[in-house]
Amino acid sequence: MRRRRRPYPTDLTDAQWAAIAELVPQARPGGRPRRASSRELVNAILYVLRGGMAWRLLPHDFPPWQTVYYYLRRWQAEGVWERIHHAVLLADRARAGREASPTAAIIDSQSVRTGDQKGA
Repeated sequence: MRRRRRPYPTDLTDAQWAAIAELVPQARPGGRPRRASSRELVNAILYVLRGGMAWRLLPHDFPPWQTVYYYLRRWQAEGVWERIHHAVLLADRARAGREASPTAAIIDSQSVRTGDQKGA
């Protein structure tokens, strides 16, 4: 078992993890057991994405970069990130005292593309 590493600024807090933990899938039954925890995989993904770095530059105290990348792509294909984004968005709107869904939108001339107008 690995010893606990020092936290990085991109690591989730306990409260942040509690908010999304149930949305992150556990290891599938059968096959090899997962060595890394779901939280550690999410922390590693956030480290790379926030830093805008190459996967191979992931520090050695995280799970192997190939494992982290595999789960990023798998969870992306399964819609996990979309569910997390939606849950966090709703929680943030509730925290701000707003309704779950926006009730209005603003569209201006820069938002809508018009047809090609020659000579205009």
